[in-house]
Amino acid sequence: MRPGVVALASASLLVLGTAPTGGTQRPLPARMADTGGGTQLITAVAPKARATWGTVTWWDRVDGRWVKTGSASARFGAKGLVEGAGRKQGTNTTPTGLYGMPYAFGIEAAPRGTTYEYRRVRRDSWWCQDNDSRAYNRWTEPLARDCRAAESERLVSYGALYAHALVIGFNHERPVKGRGAGIFLHVKGRGATAGCVSVSADAMKRILKWADPRRKPHIAIGTANGPTAVTRY
Repeated sequence: MRPGVVALASASLLVLGTAPTGGTQRPLPARMADTGGGTQLITAVAPKARATWGTVTWWDRVDGRWVKTGSASARFGAKGLVEGAGRKQGTNTTPTGLYGMPYAFGIEAAPRGTTYEYRRVRRDSWWCQDNDSRAYNRWTEPLARDCRAAESERLVSYGALYAHALVIGFNHERPVKGRGAGIFLHVKGRGATAGCVSVSADAMKRILKWADPRRKPHIAIGTANGPTAVTRY
């Protein structure tokens, strides 16, 4: 290969944030713009924006370095991934970005060793997705009076999918109507999701036992490269 081509290739790697350091590529969190300030991180990465599959990896920061603790195959929205700030509700897309994870929930009891706040799903547990409700993008128990059932999720009805889950803080702190509601990390079904990130039941249990709220874990969702590259967040 000509020297000029080598230089161009090296420059491209730097732009993508994948240039090796000391002969080995730095771990993904070390190449990200922000990891949330904590010492635990989950990355959910798809190969491209139109993909409905990818990998979830969870990381610990140990002695100033990010160390991979576990990983699992994952599914994303049926219409792929889209920049979180511009996402629209009902598009079956997974929002990219860096988010906190306020609490966990599940139809089943929390796995032994879970330290996260864990809400047990009951028959009157709902997630409001009604844009006209004051409870938009919130757990409501029972269903809020101004929240239409047809525009919400009755959590218990999702069975194995919501056996265990973590709330992804997308559009959660100050909800913007029409941007989307009910984005979770939950157990995989047979196919793509309506916008959530899903992993196997075993992986979900391992993540819940690993996640420590005192270490301020965040989740970064994105693609391997391009405008929605996970390294941008």
